[in-house]
Amino acid sequence: MRIRIDGSDLPGRRAGPEADALRLGNVHVGVQRKADVVDQVSADAASATWRFEVSSPEVDGMLDVGGPWVHGRPGARFLYLSWGAVTDDGFAMFRRAKLMFTDIPTELLRAAHEDRGMLVGRLGLTDAAGGPVCARVHPPAIAWTLE
Repeated sequence: MRIRIDGSDLPGRRAGPEADALRLGNVHVGVQRKADVVDQVSADAASATWRFEVSSPEVDGMLDVGGPWVHGRPGARFLYLSWGAVTDDGFAMFRRAKLMFTDIPTELLRAAHEDRGMLVGRLGLTDAAGGPVCARVHPPAIAWTLE
């Protein structure tokens, strides 16, 4: 199953002390693959896009997504977008956003499984306080489509 996550409204692009701290702290966001945060994008980038593939075997008539990008137990699988400071020592994560597969309409998930298009999730990456979006991100904060 092919997936693309499109992030907009990154928090480092705004004015104010929160955005200044993100820029000065060299904060980035990336998608988590197993324990590693990859494809990192600066918090002040115009946008962020991540593309990857997950497995989606059918188990007892239900799709069970999996692979190195997928976290959680069966029935509660999700993707992580992880925020952290990039330093000489690597990536120091301090916050994560959880994108739940259970929030994706079944017909879209099934169509992506059948390779009738790419599953696309679109979300803003700034929370109500002007910081990096975190915790569980539910629709309508994320919109899922098939393209």
